[in-house]
Amino acid sequence: MAGHFEATPGGGAAVALDEVEIAILRSLAVQLLELIGPGDEPAEGEDPLAALFTEGPSEPPSDPAVARLFPEAYGDEDSELRAASAEFRRFTENDLRTRKRDDALVVVRTLDALTPADDSGAVLGLTADECRSWLGSLNDLRLTIGTRLEVSDEDGGEDGSLYRLPDSDPRKPMVMAYLWLGALQETLVETLMP
Repeated sequence: MAGHFEATPGGGAAVALDEVEIAILRSLAVQLLELIGPGDEPAEGEDPLAALFTEGPSEPPSDPAVARLFPEAYGDEDSELRAASAEFRRFTENDLRTRKRDDALVVVRTLDALTPADDSGAVLGLTADECRSWLGSLNDLRLTIGTRLEVSDEDGGEDGSLYRLPDSDPRKPMVMAYLWLGALQETLVETLMP
């Protein structure tokens, strides 16, 4: 189980994580929460149903990593498509932010609930629902890190530049995190396949 997810009864998954891996995953999930931003909870006394009809932003985020998490629905080649994307964003982005925030909170909470078996770490066991949240957050983390690293399709290939970075390159730790998150995501997907 070391380093990769394995299926558990009931549609869940488990992975052994050491203390450093737990700390890294938790830190990245908290940073993702900060990037996504706080939720728009209804004010005290406000009708919670009214919050369902609150309109979101119509403009894409200016931060490229956030824009990658909340992309344009129809592209921006012409004014008609830009208008359709703005309308779509206005009615969907708040819900998408809430889902991404909820997924990241599941990651933080499941990691916080771990009780290390010894100094080397613990086994993280996830339910089927928690697996879906973890998959969403792992994907969001990879999208965010990949955007910050300016990863392109060519970077991940056999001769990709990400694999050939010298240890002295300041991007190396984030590249290692990006690749590790990808491996975790891949093994989690494999455990959930019928």
